[in-house]
Amino acid sequence: MTTHLDTAVEAPSAQTGPATYSRLVLPAMAANVFLLSLIQTVVIPALPLIGQQLHTSATTVGWVATATMLTASAVTPLFGRLGDVFGNRRVILVALGLTLIGSLIASLGDSIGVLIAGRALQGASFGLFPLAISVLRHELPPAKIAHGMSIAASALGFGSGFALVATGVLTQNDGDYHRIFWLTVAATVAMIGLSAKALPRRAGLGGRVDYVGAVVLGAGLVSLLLPVSQGHEWGWSAGRTIGLFIASAVILLGFGLLQARSSSPLIKLSVLAHRDVLATNLASAFVGFAMFSVFLGATYFVQAPEALTGYGFGASILRTSVVYMLPGTLLAIPLGPIAGRYVVRHGARRVLLGSTLIGIASMTSLSLLHAHSLEFIVALVAANAAIAVAYAAMPALLVQHVAPQDTGVANSVNSIMRTVGGAIGSAVVISILAGSAQVFQTPGGPVALPSESAYVTAFVLGGIGFALAALLAAFGLRRDTH
Repeated sequence: MTTHLDTAVEAPSAQTGPATYSRLVLPAMAANVFLLSLIQTVVIPALPLIGQQLHTSATTVGWVATATMLTASAVTPLFGRLGDVFGNRRVILVALGLTLIGSLIASLGDSIGVLIAGRALQGASFGLFPLAISVLRHELPPAKIAHGMSIAASALGFGSGFALVATGVLTQNDGDYHRIFWLTVAATVAMIGLSAKALPRRAGLGGRVDYVGAVVLGAGLVSLLLPVSQGHEWGWSAGRTIGLFIASAVILLGFGLLQARSSSPLIKLSVLAHRDVLATNLASAFVGFAMFSVFLGATYFVQAPEALTGYGFGASILRTSVVYMLPGTLLAIPLGPIAGRYVVRHGARRVLLGSTLIGIASMTSLSLLHAHSLEFIVALVAANAAIAVAYAAMPALLVQHVAPQDTGVANSVNSIMRTVGGAIGSAVVISILAGSAQVFQTPGGPVALPSESAYVTAFVLGGIGFALAALLAAFGLRRDTH
């Protein structure tokens, strides 16, 4: 008996692809993925500065990062489905338009409330990843699809690294935090122009959009991510933290029942339950967890004053960005094409497995060898490479097992899993560092700084995240057919 899933698995090989295609499509989609990664990461190093310049507490300023993530969880699956049904070009331009409005609000506002509102609108940019992958599947010739998707997906790592560097440069010497949002304005305007020129006007594949399901899923994900991101401030045993976790479980269960009974579901649960799709999504969450263990742990570690703590390098924000983060960011530029070639020649599963093994080695090095700058930088470069290549392999894994009309939604779920993993990683690292803080006396007054063992724990947990992703690649995914 032939099931929908059997047809979906065979669909990519049966796809003929366009007879001609614009050579701007791949650069445009990679640039859009870069933009969403830039917007996600650019505020992280600047949160203390924003709090200082707006005279607000660390708890309140944390919503500058949280608001974007919450919007992303709500709109990403909806945008993916809208692109499949009505055409990707139209939905990409809408997502970019919302992102531009949010960037302008954040750039022009002078209060924390206005800034949070702007960041919430910027969350629309997260929908660009599944839309970009869907565009590449439908616009590139079959022989170029896997390579193209790997290049676009690798822009996630490059965008995050670039954001850390850019923030360090733009905010040095207590520079105005508005500068980082003017950067996102300029980048978004460029993406709108490039996307409008590169993308052909094509109709979608048709079908219906389950708007009720989108609302329910968004509510469930917001109920999950809100306590994950704020639990370290509210308290993990606080009533609202536990209540929201329970609410998320109930709502997401209700979403599953709703989708099972729907004739036009937002997400086909049978596709998500497929062994390879499930393993890829779980691997995305574990790599997302490891990514934030690296970025947050390393950023704070290198800025620790060694004279006080006995560890760290006393780096300024600018030195952190240029000396420690920039090398890995620059390496991510050629890694996309290289990873794409390996995916085509050796299969996405092997590429994912190899990248996670590199990630394990890098986190082991960060845990054990962090007394000297050079060894720390080498480990960071390896970790950046692992993250970029791992995410480069995942869209190709998904496309092998979902039908063309489900490409956007399937990659939306993968993107959500990455967001959930990153949110959990961020919360765990912050909780570990805050929980070990010791007070040191300085000429400027007392300063609370984490212990060295807390950073080691964070790096070890990042290594465990890579290890779990490696196990999924080795045993959860079926062997490549190459």
